[in-house]
Amino acid sequence: MPTFVLSYRSPAGYTPSQESTAAWMAWFDAIGEQMVDRGKPVIDRSSLGNCASDSTQLGGYTLISADDLESALAIAKGCPHLSRGGGVEVGQLTDPPAGP
Repeated sequence: MPTFVLSYRSPAGYTPSQESTAAWMAWFDAIGEQMVDRGKPVIDRSSLGNCASDSTQLGGYTLISADDLESALAIAKGCPHLSRGGGVEVGQLTDPPAGP
């Protein structure tokens, strides 16, 4: 089954509350066995190149397994940031090409 990365875009100035932390934990529990790596939150950030967004910032990531991109998007739709002005980028991972 393919692996997908969920890259979280936190609302600018986001500070977790007890309520938002509980929402994240409930969502992670709902993902269940499809979670490959819960990931980690980002505590300090900077960007280079075209990463423009004044309303969101890199917030963290999670790796999941899903049958296809549509299935991964269905899981991502439960992300607590979506109801708080944030976002989620979803991408399928692959092995890098073999070296020379």
